Amino acid sequence: MPRIADHEQRRRQIAAAVCDLIAEDGFDRVTVARTAAAAGISVGLVQHYFRTKDEMLLHAFTHVSASIRGRIDERIQAGAEHRRPISQVLAEALAEFLPLDGERRAEFRVVKAFEGRALDVPALAEVDIATARTLLDELVQAVHNGKECGEVEPSLEPRPAAVRLAAVTDGLAMQAHRDPAELAAIAPAIIKTELATVFTGECRQYAGKRRS
Repeated sequence: MPRIADHEQRRRQIAAAVCDLIAEDGFDRVTVARTAAAAGISVGLVQHYFRTKDEMLLHAFTHVSASIRGRIDERIQAGAEHRRPISQVLAEALAEFLPLDGERRAEFRVVKAFEGRALDVPALAEVDIATARTLLDELVQAVHNGKECGEVEPSLEPRPAAVRLAAVTDGLAMQAHRDPAELAAIAPAIIKTELATVFTGECRQYAGKRRS
């Protein structure tokens, strides 16, 4: 019986190879030939799935975004199960963007390579903008939820607060990339401090109940 190709698995394999190459040498060193060698497949097979280098980069960015999203969703699910306040869940979720270990440093380099390339390629810029807007909208919703449960003051405007949280996280991520030794111990604490200026109350739903 002929073997049936797993196309999604093959695309993930190529994306992982692109991510590894970017993490090691930067995007400028990524070629179809080097990607094929890193993935252990032929150049022709890579070109079957991705016609251009930008297509490979877009898929690598999507691959990394999905990985980060998966970890954030796990944080959110655990927070709901253990009845943690929104501010604590957000602190853990936003920390996933900080390049403080090997996996997140590699992801950070892929994201920055994509953002840099998006400056010159409108199609990539659209994806970059949409991704940033999605994160911002989710932060807005988190602040809004905090207002409903009592963690956030009713008078606080969610969107400016969300923009500030996103900007602080983005800035910390860049600083952590430049100097991980310096930022490893303090970056998560800075995020918590920033969140504490927004989430100043206690959720009525969890008030007086033990959290872990």
